[in-house]
Amino acid sequence: MTSIRSDTESAKYIIKESQDESKLSDQGRKASVHPAGPHLTPGPSPGTGIVTASDGNDPPQGPQHEAPQTPQYSVFSKRKKQGIVLAGSIGAVFSTLTAQTYLPALKVLADDFHVSVSKINLTVTAYLIFQGITPMFIGAFADRMGRRLAYIICFVVYIAANIGLAVSPNYASLLAIRCLQAAGISGTQSLCQAVVADIVTSAERGQYIGFVTLSAILGPSLGPIIGGALTDSLGWRSIFWFLTICAGVILVLIALFFPETCRPIVGDGSIRPPKTNETLWQLIKDRQQSSSHNSEPPILPLTAPEGKVTKATFGIKHLFTSLALLQSKELGLLLAYGGLIYSGINAISAALPSQFTEIYGFNSLEIGLMFLPMAAGSVVAVGVAGKAINWNYRRHAKRLGLTVDKSRQIDLTDFPIEKARLEVALPLVYVSAALVIAWGWALKSRTSVAVPCVLAFLMGVVYIGVLNVFNTLITDLYRKKAAAATAANWFVRCMMGAVMTAVIQPLILAVGSGWAYTIMGLAYVLFSPALFLIMWKGMAWRKEEREKAESRMTARNEKRRIEKKEQKDSACGAEDGVQGTA
Repeated sequence: MTSIRSDTESAKYIIKESQDESKLSDQGRKASVHPAGPHLTPGPSPGTGIVTASDGNDPPQGPQHEAPQTPQYSVFSKRKKQGIVLAGSIGAVFSTLTAQTYLPALKVLADDFHVSVSKINLTVTAYLIFQGITPMFIGAFADRMGRRLAYIICFVVYIAANIGLAVSPNYASLLAIRCLQAAGISGTQSLCQAVVADIVTSAERGQYIGFVTLSAILGPSLGPIIGGALTDSLGWRSIFWFLTICAGVILVLIALFFPETCRPIVGDGSIRPPKTNETLWQLIKDRQQSSSHNSEPPILPLTAPEGKVTKATFGIKHLFTSLALLQSKELGLLLAYGGLIYSGINAISAALPSQFTEIYGFNSLEIGLMFLPMAAGSVVAVGVAGKAINWNYRRHAKRLGLTVDKSRQIDLTDFPIEKARLEVALPLVYVSAALVIAWGWALKSRTSVAVPCVLAFLMGVVYIGVLNVFNTLITDLYRKKAAAATAANWFVRCMMGAVMTAVIQPLILAVGSGWAYTIMGLAYVLFSPALFLIMWKGMAWRKEEREKAESRMTARNEKRRIEKKEQKDSACGAEDGVQGTA
């Protein structure tokens, strides 16, 4: 039954992805717009279509026909979109920050609870496992019930877990609540990427996705410094009180101001969501207006995205959406190679403390500071890689005779989006392989500490550049199931990262730093043909998936039609029998 349900969900998604969204935007602009919160600012009215009649080389011949009008993708202004994505990214930082602030306190925890360091390390492993699994459920929930509600649930669970950890009396409670902590906050990464898919078009998605990718790196970079400072000055319990306070502030801001962006619920942002998805600020304003004698009559909400009133529902079958997406050839290859790249970051971070203690004699604070060069490189990558991604997208659009309008979404059915994205990633992949190899031999040769610092900065640039491209492409391919697709992405990355983290130290002991990181760099090169395969076959695979999905849905609808006809015939026969008896 699970397999059948998963196939059905995939079929519904693929068919829905190919439908035109013009009905939604036309309805949203014919009716009066009722803002969903203080962030909602209606954008400009639709202009001309984005598709030109010219092929890009010769002047158009014959009579000119205006291209079909393409609806505006989102009513949010540029500043509002930046604010929403920034808020979501800050929330996403907690997922990786929580994992890293804990690490400097491992030895202290082992002493306090009178257990071995190996047992305390199990709490780290448990966190990684739940960090990889939980987003699949949160992502599926968010795609059905909304981003805002999912964010609030995540932070409420997370805050409760932090309070529990801060007062944890023994090792057993520490391990159990640590799992709850990971389950609560790990979904914020997929939620943030889903928000970007909701409000940002493919034309400018590269830079916005960069904020999501950056949040995944800032946590590991800043976490050890914060955790070490708090442990040394106030004790390990202060780490969780610190996280509780910070998360509480974010939760209040989200509850007050963060608008619902899920397109099945609010469309382009002009449809008022149900009260459960509204901001507290908007509810307060509504209450004030209703109590005022001079207030205008309330404006009714617009129709639902599909042209009829619908109610968001969530069932067991929706939990398997992420697993169903993994069956895709294109997504499977993309996630596997992205997991390989991400596991390299994990391996370097995991081995860095012991290596720099042995080679350079660094203390805990100095080791924490060694993560800053990679963080600085990551910040640079957000701007540089994002602009490169958007530039290459515009280049391909121009070759196809398309005029790019950042406020409108181009139909990607026949657009080579895989080439437009991965052409940016491929050079960075090979540069990252060279940098990883150089990192290994620099440590092997015990060079000046300046050399690893420079290499760490450069690795931050290229690693984040590659992951930024992958995240953008995943969102392009599955923008209507962005949370579920990102959750599948995090599942693969966390599982591969956990394996690499466990393997890297024994590998270094066996063959040395130089050859250990050389093996990693060669793996990047050896499996890079997977990216060429995606560029070559990606569009054909997407077409194949759509055709299969349409076939499954046609068969399913035909089966339902036959069943309804049989039920109707059976009911008519029973009624005739009753009348004959009478």
